[in-house]
Order: sequence, then C-alpha cells, then structure tokens
Amino acid sequence: MSNSIFIALSRQSALQRELDIVANNLANVNTPSYKAERLVFREFLVDTQPRAPGLSYVQDVGQYRVQDEGPIRQTGNPLDVAISGDGYFVVGTDLGDRYTRHGRFQLDADGTLTTGNGEPILGQAGPITIPQGETDISISGDGVISGRDGQLGRLRVVRFDEPQELRHAADSLFTTLEDPIEVPTPRVVQGSLEDSNVQAVLELTNMMRISRSHQSVKRFLDQEDKRQRDMMDRLTRAVS
Repeated sequence: MSNSIFIALSRQSALQRELDIVANNLANVNTPSYKAERLVFREFLVDTQPRAPGLSYVQDVGQYRVQDEGPIRQTGNPLDVAISGDGYFVVGTDLGDRYTRHGRFQLDADGTLTTGNGEPILGQAGPITIPQGETDISISGDGVISGRDGQLGRLRVVRFDEPQELRHAADSLFTTLEDPIEVPTPRVVQGSLEDSNVQAVLELTNMMRISRSHQSVKRFLDQEDKRQRDMMDRLTRAVS
C-alpha cells in the first residue's frame, strides 16, 4: 500500500473519532450540566529515508471538555440546585467520593439528600438529612440548607486545579486522583439547574464539515486506486 493511502486512512480514522465525539455531544444536548467535548489533533511526522521529506499523518492525541458554564434554567423545584461559577457537588458512593454539577436532588425514605440514583450528597459534616414532614426547605446562595427550625446543613462544593483531569463515571459523575479544594463561598441557585453547554447548531455544523472532509478523502482514495490500477494495466501491457 502506498504512503499516500496510509496518510489518507489516518485522516479518515481521525474524522471517525471526531464524528463520534460530535454525536455524543448532540446526544447530551439536553443533559443537565453536560460539557461539550472536543478532540485535540496534531501532525505526526515519520522519517522515511535520509534527505527525503518525512510523511505527515493525522493523529488525535486526546480530548478535552469545554468548561464554559451552561445556561442556568429555573425549574421551581426546591431540591434542584445549580452552581454558578466554578465548583462541583460531592457525592458519597461505595467507590469513594465522586463529583458532579448535576444538581437534581431528591430525598430518600430516611430524608437523606441524594442524587437521582440514591447516592448521598455530602455536606460540610457528611450526608445531609431533612426531617420528615419538612416542606419549607431553603438553600441560600452559599449552600446553607435551612428548614422551619433553622439550619440543617451546608452543601460541600469543591474545585480542582486541573478540571480536565476529571474522568467520566456513571450518571453524570466524575472521578479523579487529584485532591479537591474546598470552595469557601460557593454560589448556588436554588430551584434551578445548569443546562448543557452544547450548542446544537455548532455541533451540526461540525458534523457537516466532517462529512465533507470524509467525502474529500474518499475521492482522493478512489482517484489513487484508479491511478494504481491504470499503472498496473500499462505495466502489464508493456511486459506482454
């Protein structure tokens, strides 16, 4: 196989990977707190022989999340909480602490504040419990949860020096080996959720661009295949 075909196939492989990322972004356009992802590409040079130009391949070296805050949407549910600015809620799981910006909380049978999957949301002093029958729940801008009889707890909000190091876990959770840093004065909004920061029009534009690029590479491969077939045919006729 010629070097030109190897180079074209490397481009097709990168385009397929990018298309997977765009499709995943579009699938999560309505997922609260979801962050759009992008691929990072670089040119990968391969030396061929002395004094000859190297071969230039396309290589995707990783992906990153767009950290822009998504729109904050009012829901009216007192247990929906959005973070405005930097920070993550802390969730206690059987595998250790996990982190999320998805603030759609609920109460379990014991009155513990949990995620939609029943994992406890951690406050400054551990899981937060709401007394049975409490209907007047308020959450202040700095995360203090109060009821009719006073303060019930305070949401723990943390940040990270390297948020790109956070890795996806299940159910909008993240895990990391980095130590969390407490946010002393978080900014939370009760009765609201942070929407996805995915811009559907932008992602559809990216999908069309990828499709055009794929078609361009396919045309090149078709032309290269025809060129090689014609060359073999001429060589065969010349030998015979």
